Amino acid sequence: MRAALKPLWRRWLARRIPPAASVRLNQRRIFILPSRVGAIFAVALLLMLLVGINYQNSLAYGLTFLLVSVFVVTILHTYRNLAGLVLKAGGGGAVFVGEHARFRVRLESPERERQAVALGWPPSDLVVRDVPRQGQTEVDLSQPAVRRGWLRPERLRVESRFPLGLLVAWSWVDLDQAVLVYPRPLEGELPLSAGLGDEEEEGMRARGQGADDFQGLREYQPGDSKRRLDWKAYSRGQGLLVKDFAMLSGRDLWLDFDSLGGDSEMRLSLLCYWVLQFTERQQAFGLQLPGQVIAPDYGEGHRDACLRALALFGARA
Repeated sequence: MRAALKPLWRRWLARRIPPAASVRLNQRRIFILPSRVGAIFAVALLLMLLVGINYQNSLAYGLTFLLVSVFVVTILHTYRNLAGLVLKAGGGGAVFVGEHARFRVRLESPERERQAVALGWPPSDLVVRDVPRQGQTEVDLSQPAVRRGWLRPERLRVESRFPLGLLVAWSWVDLDQAVLVYPRPLEGELPLSAGLGDEEEEGMRARGQGADDFQGLREYQPGDSKRRLDWKAYSRGQGLLVKDFAMLSGRDLWLDFDSLGGDSEMRLSLLCYWVLQFTERQQAFGLQLPGQVIAPDYGEGHRDACLRALALFGARA
């Protein structure tokens, strides 16, 4: 029964609180009910009222009505602790399978101070933060990355039990966040057809950029390795210059999906490992996947493009 109601609940939430990078909590987006402590408190009030009626005790009446008024006032304060709160999605960097993806959420309070605001994904423990008046605070949340591709978390629960814990006000928001998950790197050997193992030096020539033959200096560009910076030239006031090398090679180096053995995930993990290895060595390489080819290049931008292709391989557009 519960499983059958889940899709209906999600569709209703999607209409009432649609996905957005920034969400402001208002009356339509906040739900409030007595907490477990509040339910026990309400039962105790009922028993006190019955005692007062049974014994016609004015003191029992007075105490009961006083506590009822406290309960009613608490409803307003619990609601106000969330009403008007703004939640904004922050950036999250890509991770590998097996790591924890981090999602950053910014809480902003344009009006009043917020105390003990909790957020997270149940059943995991919620993170509790205070938000200053006309200020903001950032919260880093995490989820395990168990498969490659886009990791889109479930709706985020935001709740408050302030000030007495008798009631809980909460909301479910979708900040439309996503983190790209790369395959888990798997160390292994590449076959000769992938471009390794060619020991023949005959006919080798300088091609492209690599790490074998020094060609001179050039101006630094974003993405260039810090290891190649010419600090001596920088100390002489010549600006940031990078040592330029050429790779000695008789042919382009290719990482080919079809040349590997094993299932698809194993092949992608092995390719991921060698993408990282060749990037660290500043070795130019190309990537061949079924239906996609990335031309030989090197550098952080080329690495990110290859890792993205591996992460999204086979994903529906």
